[in-house]
Amino acid sequence: MGADGHWYVGVTSTGIYCRPICRVRTPKPENCRFFKHAAQAEAAQFRPCLKCRPELAPGRPLRWSVMDASSTLAQQARSLLDANLQSGQAHSLEMIAQRLGVTARHLRRIFAVEYGVSPIQYLQTQRLLRAKQMLTDTLLPMSEIAHRSGFASLRRFNAAFALSYRMQPSQLRSTNITAKKPLNIPVSQPYNALAMLEFLARRAIPGVEVVDLESLTIARTLRLSDSLTGWLRIGLDPNAQLARVESCASLQAYMLDILEIARRWLDLTSDGHLIDSHLSSLPACASHEPGIRLPGCVDRFELAVRAILGQQISVAGARTMANRLNERYGQALEPQMQDGVPAGLTHLFALPETLAHAGAQHIAQIGLPQRRAETLHAVAQRWPTLALAKADARAQDIIPELLSIPGLGPWTAQYIVMRALSHPDAWPAGDLILRRQLAPVDSPKPLTERACETAAQAWQPYRSYAVMRLWRGASLPPLTENLYGHE
Repeated sequence: MGADGHWYVGVTSTGIYCRPICRVRTPKPENCRFFKHAAQAEAAQFRPCLKCRPELAPGRPLRWSVMDASSTLAQQARSLLDANLQSGQAHSLEMIAQRLGVTARHLRRIFAVEYGVSPIQYLQTQRLLRAKQMLTDTLLPMSEIAHRSGFASLRRFNAAFALSYRMQPSQLRSTNITAKKPLNIPVSQPYNALAMLEFLARRAIPGVEVVDLESLTIARTLRLSDSLTGWLRIGLDPNAQLARVESCASLQAYMLDILEIARRWLDLTSDGHLIDSHLSSLPACASHEPGIRLPGCVDRFELAVRAILGQQISVAGARTMANRLNERYGQALEPQMQDGVPAGLTHLFALPETLAHAGAQHIAQIGLPQRRAETLHAVAQRWPTLALAKADARAQDIIPELLSIPGLGPWTAQYIVMRALSHPDAWPAGDLILRRQLAPVDSPKPLTERACETAAQAWQPYRSYAVMRLWRGASLPPLTENLYGHE
């Protein structure tokens, strides 16, 4: 299961390519060709399997390496292409190359070396797989599917689909017109589901999130855009081998996006063995349970607000403040969204424009210090222009921008980057719990921030995961992060 999304096999006798988890009869070795990416298989004229559905395979995580800058650049370009497709943007290759600081020609060359196809071929494959998912899992009109898949017209969509898959889109739709079931996606191992859900349960905002530790299920309201709202529910099986993902009917057309949200939110696809091995040198006070992952987020603005609300108070206090804020400024679910909604979900989290319009003095009435209310209000006002709000946001752009906001310091910026971007190598050096955990056993004082930073160098590029293990291993309740940082 750990190989899923990392390679594909094309069967020459059928002209079909599959994921490694496909349950069809194993083909003869002489009939198999192996590919690192679905785009390579499609460039070699193989069609996606209708049973294992390559469009549902997990994305390959970025592997940062200073030893292979070209490979890292190609991976960053792929990530930007994926982000653009998901957000509906249409950035040219020249724009992406400019952002990465290279020429478009150089980017094409290193991309082909890394993935075996050109950026255009890669993007075409992703568009077709997105369309295939919507044809299989929704009843959207063909014209809408073409538009949401990034094709300029229905005619171009039909032509591209027929050329690549040797069938008309309507042929795939004709056998999939019944109501859809939840989708099961694989979870990379090892995975500590209980630790993940405990962390999120302690921070769950009433009405927005519901966590059931007995059934290993988490549900929450979801806003994909101003006009696309609903709910998402994820259930993990007892062995955490699979995650069952379902959403309301109104969001079925966006199931590929929702699957990616689920993977990032619960960190379902990281290489657990690699991370655990890399962090084996953590001190005994850290948790050494296998499979401790990095909780992400569903809404970056919501995460930023939570981080600001939690400055210098406890986790329970931060949750209380978040609940008060959302009771006043949150948005009730529309009646049409309440059909089948999981029990306990009633509200969407507050919008940036709502808090921007409210003003700092009004926000402070929930019990916030005035300065913190001003910080929260400033983030809400600046949200449309902040790098953090962009689909292709990068940590190196976000941190300086956040630090320029009065009242928002290094700890909060690192925490936001760690969870909002699922950045694997954030390190809030000023965190009091980390400094206590890393201090010598016989020392009455925590480490200095500089010493804490130095100690963490051994755990790069997975310092965010080290943070989670040190927090979980602390003498405080499990998975309690520092909310007493000096900002």
